[in-house]
Amino acid sequence: MNREMRRLQAKEEERAKKRRQAGPQQRKRERVGFRQFLREVRQELKKVAWPTREETTTFTVVVLVVTAVVTAYTFALDFGLKNSILRLLDAV
Repeated sequence: MNREMRRLQAKEEERAKKRRQAGPQQRKRERVGFRQFLREVRQELKKVAWPTREETTTFTVVVLVVTAVVTAYTFALDFGLKNSILRLLDAV
């Protein structure tokens, strides 16, 4: 570890020690009214980049197809392993 890193680490340890000595600090949270809260929520929702109807349809179809494929694969594995184990146990 070079000198610069040691100095940075020492400073960080000193800051941490001061924070521990100061004790837990409680932040005062400013409460806002219900109407202001709703206004702020609407403002934030206006900033969201919403997908178009075509994108939503495409994503939905992709999710359904992938889900069907994974389900079929899992079913085939389960069915094949079950039959293999049953045949193995019947042979014994």
